[in-house]
Amino acid sequence: MMEGMLRLPAVPALRRRVDRWAGTPRALDVVAALSAFGLMLLDVPGLARADNSLTGFTATLVLAAGAATLVLRRRLPVLPYLVALVLLGCLHELTMIQFALYSIGRFRGRRAAVVATLLYVGVAYALFQTPGWPARHGDTLSDFLSLVVPIGVLAAGVGVAAYRQDLVRALEDQRREAAARQAVQEERISVGRDVHDLVGRELTVLAVRAEVLAVRARGDAHQRDFEELADTARRAHLMLNETIVRRADRDAATPGLEGLAALAGESERMGSPVELAVAEEAKALSPLRQAAVHRVVQECLTNAAKHAPGLPVTVAITVEGPGLRIEVRNPLPKTPPDPAPVSTGTGLFSMGERVTSMGGTLTARREDDGYVVTALLPAGLSTP
Repeated sequence: MMEGMLRLPAVPALRRRVDRWAGTPRALDVVAALSAFGLMLLDVPGLARADNSLTGFTATLVLAAGAATLVLRRRLPVLPYLVALVLLGCLHELTMIQFALYSIGRFRGRRAAVVATLLYVGVAYALFQTPGWPARHGDTLSDFLSLVVPIGVLAAGVGVAAYRQDLVRALEDQRREAAARQAVQEERISVGRDVHDLVGRELTVLAVRAEVLAVRARGDAHQRDFEELADTARRAHLMLNETIVRRADRDAATPGLEGLAALAGESERMGSPVELAVAEEAKALSPLRQAAVHRVVQECLTNAAKHAPGLPVTVAITVEGPGLRIEVRNPLPKTPPDPAPVSTGTGLFSMGERVTSMGGTLTARREDDGYVVTALLPAGLSTP
């Protein structure tokens, strides 16, 4: 009994491995091979003894071996194609050639599919013109034109269409990846602008303050120290300008906590009421972290307006010890909005880049009561 109970946990693990394997290309190839074999089995009882030297049992083995080559159809689609031509000549079997031509069109494209189809038509035509093949046929030319040619053309055409669809999906994936990289790059530029504006302002204040102190300490032993401090601040500001590329048409720095009320008001005008809760401790956050809070909340409210219009949104910003927590929660509509919202799907990448650049983490998940975005990052509270 104990042994059986100890083995139970292995069942879910095995099921997960099977589920992962079921969606792989190899699994689809195995399904294609089994499907071809199953269809060819239907022809075994009707194989005429006069047309071949195989019995029903040996013919089944031959068909199974031929169908098994479809497992290699992605890497070697020519192999099942050649086997299909052999089965066509020996057993008058047309099922295998359909799978083979589809595989060539699907995994090698239009040119290979056209060549393979023409070769198949030529071989089939030569076989139909061979005396005594097959033994019982009325009008062989009519059979050839009405059955053999359409089968090959249709199978290859479907394969080519699937090949083009694969190319379209691959192109869409590349575009999404490029859009995600672009979003991350833009967010990095935005972070750089915020760093420049916020840190540059402090360096300017430091340089001016040091110059004032140097004037006041004229003739004093510390005058030289204040002058060097002012020079250091100016050099640091110059280095900051050279490190962070500034564009002539760049936007202003990202607002901080003071801009959250405006975001909530804009969301409410769009029909989604916002419950905003900001902890008092959060007001001591550095300007750069406040900009991160503003950026995350802004993107979350935008996504809520797109995917859950008219539903309330809850925004909670808390400081828990050394950590800052941003949580935005909204319920999901029972039916998706109509029409579907226009979205590039890159907002999550932008938020993640902003939070990650400050040593934090970002998670977005579905829950029973809605959709939740949580950002955790060091608070880095400013000291007075």
